[in-house]
Amino acid sequence: MVLAHEEAVRIEAALRAAQARSSGQIVCVLARASAHYEIMPLIWSALIALATPLPLLFFTELSAERIFIAQLAIFLVTLAVLSLPSLRLLLTPRSVRRANAHRAALEQFVLRGATHCAERNGILIYVSLAERYARIVADDGAAKAIDQSQWRAIVDKLTNAMKTGATGDALIGAATHCGDLLARHFPPHEGRAAQVFQRFHVL
Repeated sequence: MVLAHEEAVRIEAALRAAQARSSGQIVCVLARASAHYEIMPLIWSALIALATPLPLLFFTELSAERIFIAQLAIFLVTLAVLSLPSLRLLLTPRSVRRANAHRAALEQFVLRGATHCAERNGILIYVSLAERYARIVADDGAAKAIDQSQWRAIVDKLTNAMKTGATGDALIGAATHCGDLLARHFPPHEGRAAQVFQRFHVL
C-alpha cells in the first residue's frame, strides 16, 4: 500500500484547504510507477539467449537440438528474473524513465480536469514513486502568472522531503505552497460554488 488511508484523507483535506484560497484548481496524483517497462527485460533476455549457442558450440559437443533447448530455457529463465519490478526499472535508461513520467504527468493533467478552469489556472501535482519523479503541471494562465522557478522550488522541497519517507507530509506541504502561490495571483471569486470532486488520486 502506497499510503495509509488516514494519510490520504489528510492530503485530500490539505488540497481542499489550499483550493479554497484560490479560484484555480489543484489536483494531486501519486503513482506507484509511470509505466510497466516490459520491453527492456524482453530485449535483454533475447540478447543473452542469442549469445548462448556460441560458447556451447565451442566448448561442448551438444547437438543442435540440445543447444536450441538450452537457448530457449535461458531465454525464459532470464525473462522471468529480469521481469521483477525492481530489475525492470534498473534495466531502463534514466532518460526513458523520466520521459515516461513526464508523459504520464501531462496525461493525468488532462484526465483529472485541471484544464477546465475559465482562467486557465489549474495545476496538477504529479509524483511517481518508482521513477523518483515529481512535477507540477500548470495550465497557461497559472504558468504565465507564476514563474517556473517558483514551481521548481516547490518540487525540490517535495522531493527532498520524500527522501525521508514522509510522503504524506511532503504532499501536504506541496499542496499548501501551491495554494499560497495561486492565492496571490488568483483570489477566490465571490459566490463561487464549491468544487466537490476528488482532488487526490493514488494509481
